[in-house]
Amino acid sequence: MDVLTPQQRQRNMSRIRGRDTKPELLLRRHLHAAGFRFRLHASGLPGRPDMVFPRYRAVIFVHGCFWHGHDCPLFKVPSTRPEFWSAKISGNRDRDRRTIARLRASGWRVLVVWECSLKGPGRIPVAEAVSFCADFVRGEASDAVLTGSRPGRKRLSAL
Repeated sequence: MDVLTPQQRQRNMSRIRGRDTKPELLLRRHLHAAGFRFRLHASGLPGRPDMVFPRYRAVIFVHGCFWHGHDCPLFKVPSTRPEFWSAKISGNRDRDRRTIARLRASGWRVLVVWECSLKGPGRIPVAEAVSFCADFVRGEASDAVLTGSRPGRKRLSAL
């Protein structure tokens, strides 16, 4: 049973950001300081990527581990209404796959940066994350993923 009233729950949920999250702002600030210029949330592209680098035909998504169902310590299906949340997160994952496929079909290179790589117990140094993002943007890889570290898990991998 929920400990909050429906009005309190609605107020809490309405304050959850879909853009300009702390991990996104952190990455944007450091990439800008490194000399990169980018567009934010370009509405003309599928999924409105968090950062678009037209010069390099590259986009970056900063995914929240909870909302996109990442297999890491920051994600746990809520015990309240688990069927609803499982369906919601599964739908988000499906939409992410379709969005990335559409971007790649249009000639864009896609980097997904998971929230756990920038915060939490498995976070990696910000300088290392920014360096990886910069190398991806300047490079030629078609896609990549940056995740937090976990024993037995590679941090950097292809989509």
